[in-house]
Amino acid sequence: MDKPPVKMMDPTLAEMGNHLSDAMKILESGKLESEQGEERRKLSWKDIPGPLQGDGQDVVSILQLVQNLMHGDDDKQGHRRMQYVGEQGHMALLGHSLAAYISVLERERLRKLTTRILSDTTLWLCRLFRYENGSAYYHEDDREGLVKVCRLAINTHYEDFTTEGFTLLSSKHPVIYQSAACRTGLGQHLCSQLALPLSSLCIVPCNTMFGSLHQMDVALLDKLIKDDRESGKLPLLLIANAGTPGAGHTDKLSRLKELCVQYNMWLHVEGVNLATLVLGQVSSTVTAATKCDSMTLTPGPWLGLPAVPAVTLYRHEDPALSLAAGLTSSQPVEKLRALPLWLSLQYLGHDGIVQRIKHASQLSQQLLEHLKTLASIKTSVEDELNSPVVVFRFSQDNSAPSSGGSVEGYLAGERDILDALNRWLGEQLAQQVPLSGVDVVELEDEGTCVRFSPLMTAAALGTQENDVAALVEKLGEMIPVLSCTLRFRQDFKDEVLQQASLSYIEDQSWSGLGGVRYEPRTTDLDEDKSQHRVEKINSDLLKKLMELDTELYFSDGPEFCEEKNCIFIGMATEDLDVAELVETIVSFGRDIEESGKLFENMTEVVRRGIHEAEQQLQKANEEKLMEEGVLRQIPLVGSVLNWFSPVQASVKGRTFNLAEGCLDSTEPVYSVKAQMNKEASLDSPKSVTKRFPGQKLFRRHGAGSDSVSDTSSVSQLEESFRETAPVQASDAEEAEVPQEHHVHIVEETASSDQRVPEGQETESVDTLR
Repeated sequence: MDKPPVKMMDPTLAEMGNHLSDAMKILESGKLESEQGEERRKLSWKDIPGPLQGDGQDVVSILQLVQNLMHGDDDKQGHRRMQYVGEQGHMALLGHSLAAYISVLERERLRKLTTRILSDTTLWLCRLFRYENGSAYYHEDDREGLVKVCRLAINTHYEDFTTEGFTLLSSKHPVIYQSAACRTGLGQHLCSQLALPLSSLCIVPCNTMFGSLHQMDVALLDKLIKDDRESGKLPLLLIANAGTPGAGHTDKLSRLKELCVQYNMWLHVEGVNLATLVLGQVSSTVTAATKCDSMTLTPGPWLGLPAVPAVTLYRHEDPALSLAAGLTSSQPVEKLRALPLWLSLQYLGHDGIVQRIKHASQLSQQLLEHLKTLASIKTSVEDELNSPVVVFRFSQDNSAPSSGGSVEGYLAGERDILDALNRWLGEQLAQQVPLSGVDVVELEDEGTCVRFSPLMTAAALGTQENDVAALVEKLGEMIPVLSCTLRFRQDFKDEVLQQASLSYIEDQSWSGLGGVRYEPRTTDLDEDKSQHRVEKINSDLLKKLMELDTELYFSDGPEFCEEKNCIFIGMATEDLDVAELVETIVSFGRDIEESGKLFENMTEVVRRGIHEAEQQLQKANEEKLMEEGVLRQIPLVGSVLNWFSPVQASVKGRTFNLAEGCLDSTEPVYSVKAQMNKEASLDSPKSVTKRFPGQKLFRRHGAGSDSVSDTSSVSQLEESFRETAPVQASDAEEAEVPQEHHVHIVEETASSDQRVPEGQETESVDTLR
């Protein structure tokens, strides 16, 4: 039997596939072309718009520019992992290129091709998701399908809407019902696109007493519908969830469908749990979604397909109304939206699609089983056997005995504190295990939680079982840190409140021990000056604490913290000595405060001393003028007189005592005994230039008994000032006080050209030294 002849592939299509493959290799490689040169490569990184070149560029150069823009900052910010794009992703990207190529075909051939693509894709999706006799609308914005089906419902209930328009709506207002657990802004977007007032949107609360806290309250919905009908309104459409955006819970779709049939309403369903409809075993709550009037699917993230459209499956018998609502189009080009999805579904096949959804569900079950074995972790899962979304939260059991800490003091604000700790937990897990795809979600009842939704992330990130194991391992390491921080928060607050120089900063949104502010002792009435002093001391204190060799994290607080000039301490471990930590902060703050006082007072002393020295110098010059006469002050005449009749004038030295702030004579300084004392002081050990009080005491693992040596001291200048201006000493050992040091100020009693008699030169030179 002869084999059928092999058809040759269109050369254009083959070339297109090769070009796409080469382009993806260039863009994903992250390597720059060596031929371009280092200087040109650096210039290409800059985001500076330039003129359009007149002669044009080749494909390789353009792709090189795109690649540089994508990876240009990797050297500065570190390599960032891009979304995993496999062969099925390449097929989706090829679909966009093919759509542009197919659009130039002749009209009849284009119509046949687009009809085949649209029919095949719709048939495959309806069979995969068990949606019989359905039609499909493909759209880029995942909210656009809901807008179209809502317009279809309006056209169905208001027969003359196409001609009468909004005047029909004003006589009988339509009402759209939406669960409180729906994604934020969905109802508002729907009203804005349909030109409906916000009064047409009715938010239905979730259950408060029975059932899941994330499911729509069916009894309350029934009552709201009856009230609206009695007031002359028209219940139009109900938006339900098969997997809420936050916790992944499913509404009671069977009961909701009964209400919609009873009141002639349109039922629309959306959510991530719809992906499980392709599996062999599906929960009955999700299976009920196949009976709804329409559902929106997002196969892109579920299957790891980039740039594929969302799909809204719907049932309706009147094609004319569907065309009027925009769900169908007679334009062949618009039907090409399904081409990327058509190619990708064929590449994956039925088994490949089911395997990807099944793999994501198994990852959720794997994590859920491990979470059950971890203490202090609570989960918010609707169905433990078939839940593709796992939401968990750290929650310390207050009844458990605490070791080294207490939790009773902050029970009133425990919710906010736990929210901050769980926010830190989610951020750390996402950073340390990026392939897990976990994120932080805010739930109305539970608070801040960590969410693991592999249906939305696993296909794109390539999440595997070992990534879930790594996530559980990191979570196990962080639970003790969270528990210790939670216990030590109140102990830290108590220790801070016992210190008069510290103020405790109450910020329950901070994920750590808490915040403090050092309050210096001040008598200044100037508020601005006092505030500046507090800011300076706390800023220097934070720098000193950050220099310590410790695992503790010190910060100036959250970005939007209302309190200023504060120091916030991060997460704690079991071996933390809270009392020693607070003592260290106080000791550092006191040291900085005393140093500030020293320089402030010394500045004033020096200012007064300089003023007094200027007065004495002026007085000495006047005495010299009276003693020598006016003629000796004339340059030429004075030189002649000094030559024939030298003046026996002595140079009077002065010393400035920083400790006492006064001028003294230099005669005692140059006595024999003073010279010996000076030599002895120069031979004494030098003082420590920089000392951190309490630094050696603040150690995590059994700090040794090292203490400051008896011979150590602060600078001689600081200790000299403390003799006359004492401040409150720290608990550290008193430093040895050296003798007073003097600053010599020599009075100018003779002009630069005046001769000095022999025997007096030495005294003058020594004084200057």
